[in-house]
Amino acid sequence: QKQLVESGGGLVQPGGSLRLSCAASGFTFNYYSIAWFRQAPGKEREGVSCISSSDASTYYTDSVNGRFTITRDNAKITVYLQMNNLKPEDTGVYYCAAHSYYCSGHNLDYVQSAGAYEYLGQGTQVTVSS
Repeated sequence: QKQLVESGGGLVQPGGSLRLSCAASGFTFNYYSIAWFRQAPGKEREGVSCISSSDASTYYTDSVNGRFTITRDNAKITVYLQMNNLKPEDTGVYYCAAHSYYCSGHNLDYVQSAGAYEYLGQGTQVTVSS
C-alpha cells in the first residue's frame, strides 16, 4: 500500500519541542520532495516546510524559520520535522505530502494550494498550550 504516515504530534507547552515523523511505504521515496502543511482550527491549510529529493535543499515559511528543521533519512524512508520553541500559533493538524517539484517557497505554495502532490498523510495533531 502506497502511503505516508505521520506521527509525533501531541500536547506541549509554549517554548517546548516536538519531532514529527513522516514515514513512507509502497513507493520510491527517494524520488520525491516532501512537504509539511498545517491547518489550524478555522484557518486555511498552509505550507510550512519542504525538502527536495535531489539535493536535500530546504525551505521554511517565515513564521517557523529558525525554529523548525526538516531532514530526511532515505535509508529509513522517513522525513522529520523538528519543532523547537513552539508557540500557540503553531497549533494545528500537520500533514506531510510527497510531490515531484523542487523545494522552494513558490513551489511549496503551489503544491499546497493546488493539491499538486502524489501522496498525502492522514495528519497528526499538534497542540501548543499552557
